[in-house]
Amino acid sequence: MKIDFVTDTFPPDVNGVSMTLGRLTDGLRRRGHRVHVIRTGEGKAGETIAASVALPGYKEVRVGLPGPFKLRKRWLKKRPDAIYVATESPLGDSAVKAAKTLGIPVITGFHTNFHEYMEQYRLGGLQPAAKFYLKRFHSRADCTLAPSPEVVETLRAEGFPEVHLLGRGVDTVLFHPEKRRAALRETWGANDGSPVVLIVGRVAPEKNLDLGMEVFRKMEEAFSGARCVVVGDGPIRARLQEAHPRVHFAGVQTGEELAAHYASADILLFPSETETFGNVVLEGLASGLVTVSYDYAAPARHVSHGENGLKAVKGDAGQFTRLALEALDLAAHQNLRRSARQTAETLGWDQVIASFEERLSILAGQSRDILRHHLTPKKRPKLGCRTVFLSDIHLGTPDSKAAEVVHFLKHLRCEKLVLNGDIIDGWALRRGARWRGRHSRFIRKVLKMMEKEKTEVIYIRGNHDDILERFLPLAFGRLKVMKEHIHHALNGQRYLVVHGDGFDSVSTNHKWLAVLGSVGYDALLNLNRLYNRWRAWRGKEYFSLSKKIKAKVKSAVSFVDRYEQQLQELARHKKCDGIICGHIHTPEDKQVGEIHYLNSGDWVESLTAILEHVDGKMELVEYSSFLAKLGSRPEIEEEVEEIEAA
Repeated sequence: MKIDFVTDTFPPDVNGVSMTLGRLTDGLRRRGHRVHVIRTGEGKAGETIAASVALPGYKEVRVGLPGPFKLRKRWLKKRPDAIYVATESPLGDSAVKAAKTLGIPVITGFHTNFHEYMEQYRLGGLQPAAKFYLKRFHSRADCTLAPSPEVVETLRAEGFPEVHLLGRGVDTVLFHPEKRRAALRETWGANDGSPVVLIVGRVAPEKNLDLGMEVFRKMEEAFSGARCVVVGDGPIRARLQEAHPRVHFAGVQTGEELAAHYASADILLFPSETETFGNVVLEGLASGLVTVSYDYAAPARHVSHGENGLKAVKGDAGQFTRLALEALDLAAHQNLRRSARQTAETLGWDQVIASFEERLSILAGQSRDILRHHLTPKKRPKLGCRTVFLSDIHLGTPDSKAAEVVHFLKHLRCEKLVLNGDIIDGWALRRGARWRGRHSRFIRKVLKMMEKEKTEVIYIRGNHDDILERFLPLAFGRLKVMKEHIHHALNGQRYLVVHGDGFDSVSTNHKWLAVLGSVGYDALLNLNRLYNRWRAWRGKEYFSLSKKIKAKVKSAVSFVDRYEQQLQELARHKKCDGIICGHIHTPEDKQVGEIHYLNSGDWVESLTAILEHVDGKMELVEYSSFLAKLGSRPEIEEEVEEIEAA
């Protein structure tokens, strides 16, 4: 199989995730698979380096930046059979989306309890947002692999779908009691009778090292010759080193040196309460140490209390301290230490890699030709109707829902399409707004409807596209551009179609003030976008500030009422049975006396349109509700469009 790994950490980085990924990739290659690594940091030949930034205050950790186009380009040319995304960064998120778009099976790994770290960094208020993000991230994958039964059950209980166990192994050749070195112990100030306490891992708040230091202080009081060695580096090393001058901080150690540090110690303290697994414990067992840890993750599965190690109830610092003091006596006896080594000898990586290989093979086998399935034109459910009325798409602005309106039109067959003003936002473009690819796709869709589906297109000028005023009336082919239009419905009723800005005194008499209002509305949309990202993190639905203001501010309500009344009067004056307008971004369908008032809303927030059905009935429809009735899934088809445009 061809397998791509996407990760923010990989050897030579020194951490548990990096070590695990190194073992998995090496094992798969030995089994004949072609493995490619897409990673952050400094890689080697044959690896793809992704853009990244250092985590503020924690330079050892690099966060991958999104790379959707680069990933899609690679996977379209060199399609892997499966993808493993190991980290939940923006890089990982874009990898999962790209893989799902292309129909490539994707597995995510739950390696780190990031949401539980928040408390340690005084960001406890962000825990719900972090948990929501993690759940959404892993829910997109075909399955998620977690390292311990406890984590698997926790994730399943929290609603994560398709969570499976992928354990961890240990290199029992590298980590071995025979690597013990007397000379190394002497540099620590330890003689043959001095117990050496070892702490291994990131020197960071989430590792609970303040407890580790306090426990060692009590161990030193009980046994004056005891020594403590901390292997690792991180953001709080300088603080701990200054506060505990009798503790030896060895920095980062790898390979044989790391193995020697393990074997030359006697007791492993592992006070962390936030691990998904804890590879350090297995390395301690393999090195024949007395391990003291909490009863969860790796210790819960592999440590039998009193037989091959010691473990306390998670969170019980008092019991953890008592067991550490008890370990001082046990370290001098070999029975428990031999049992620890014997346990580790049953935990090789071969079985773990075989399980991982099987999971990849199953998913790859289930996805044959899935790319062709995604990119082959599918028979979309389509609704036949007589006329479609759209307004206020505001192409050229960042909040224009151009992709959604294109997708909406792909589910319709119509004889006439009426674009009722503010389709292109000339005001925003003059202010320097950016024209995007999705805006061009709307134009292409309309031209395609005119050419292939023989659709008549009526374009009514609005106030934001008022540059058209100087060319009116204009007609070429099936396109007509005009200021207003009389629509003859199939049931014999006449509808006046106007954008409606002529009945907005600000737009007509004080254009400078209207432009200023447009700038304010754009600013409100920008604020609304940020606010709704925060709401999404909290698991809440979309909220429209502008709609709330329109509904609550008395002057805004009064303006809308006057606007509707004036347009109804115009319809009567034109001897029409109804009026169809836009402009105020307030969709409406109501009968007022003998006048049928219809406002098509907008494609910035409301995402609404008016349809004239084949029986002449007029209906105001909303995008998501309309698609739900047809049984369509917009997110999948939108992604396919993005591939075609990439």
